[in-house]
Amino acid sequence: MADVRLAVFAALASLAFLATVYSVAYNTYLDTSNPLLTHLPHPLSKSHYFANKANVLNVYFIKKAWGWTSAAFFFSWITSPSSIRTRERVVKWGVQTGMWLIFTAWFFGPAVLERLIVASGGECVLSLPTGDSITVPVELCFTRSQLSPASHPELFVTTSGFAPSVDWRAIPRLRRGHDVSGHIFLLTMAILFLTDQVRYSLRLTHRRTLHTIAVAANVILIAIWFLATYTTCLYFHEPFEKITGFILGAACFVITLIPEVEAAEKQSMAEKLKMTKES
Repeated sequence: MADVRLAVFAALASLAFLATVYSVAYNTYLDTSNPLLTHLPHPLSKSHYFANKANVLNVYFIKKAWGWTSAAFFFSWITSPSSIRTRERVVKWGVQTGMWLIFTAWFFGPAVLERLIVASGGECVLSLPTGDSITVPVELCFTRSQLSPASHPELFVTTSGFAPSVDWRAIPRLRRGHDVSGHIFLLTMAILFLTDQVRYSLRLTHRRTLHTIAVAANVILIAIWFLATYTTCLYFHEPFEKITGFILGAACFVITLIPEVEAAEKQSMAEKLKMTKES
C-alpha cells in the first residue's frame, strides 16, 4: 500500500481507534450481541441522531454500502480514459465482491461471520414482544425462518406469559458469540478499495468533465463512509468486535494487492539482473 492509500489507511485506523476509545471511556456503545439489549433503542437515540438506527446514514447508505460502492466504482471506471480502464480494476472489484458475499451472505451455506458467531458460543435467539427471549435451534437463524406459536408451537411451551396476536411472527437472530462488526468490515474494505481506484484517476494530467464528476462522487462517498465508520465505532458493537471488523476489512483489501506486489517484485528483480549484466 502506498501514496494516498497509506494516508487514507492511517486516517481511517486513527478515526476508528479514537472513536472506539471514546465509546469505552464514555460508555456510548450498545452491545449488539446481547439479546436483552439489541432489540431496544440505543440509550442515546433521543439525544444523539446517529445513535438512532433509523437515521438516514444507516438506512439509506450503510445498509446498502456495497451497492453504493459498486455504483461509484463503475461510474469512475466507465468514464475513465482507455489507458486506465483496465480489466485488472474490474477483477479487483470482483474479488472484493466475492469477499463481501463469503463473509456476510453465503459460504457453502451460512456466511463465514455467522459460522464464527456460533463457533464462539453464539446462540439463535428469538426476541418476544414482552422483552424476553428464547433460544431456538441455530438452523432457524441460518435459514432466516419466520417463527410463530402457530408454525412452531414446540418452541413456545415455556413462554406461558406470552400471549401473541394471531398473526405475530418474528425472525430469530444470532446473539452472544463474537459478532464481528459487519459494518466496520464492509466500510473499511469499501474505503480502501475506492481510494485505490481513485488513485488511477489522480495520476491523470487531464480529465474529461464526466470523469471529473465521477472522481468527485467517489471522493464524496469515501467521506460518507468515514462518517459511517465514526458513528458505528461510537455507538455500536463491543470494542473487540469493531477491531476484528477493521482487521478483516483491511486484510480482504490487501489480498487484491498481491498481483500488484508480485509484479513489482518481478520488475525489481529484472532491473537488478539487467544492472548486473551491464556491470
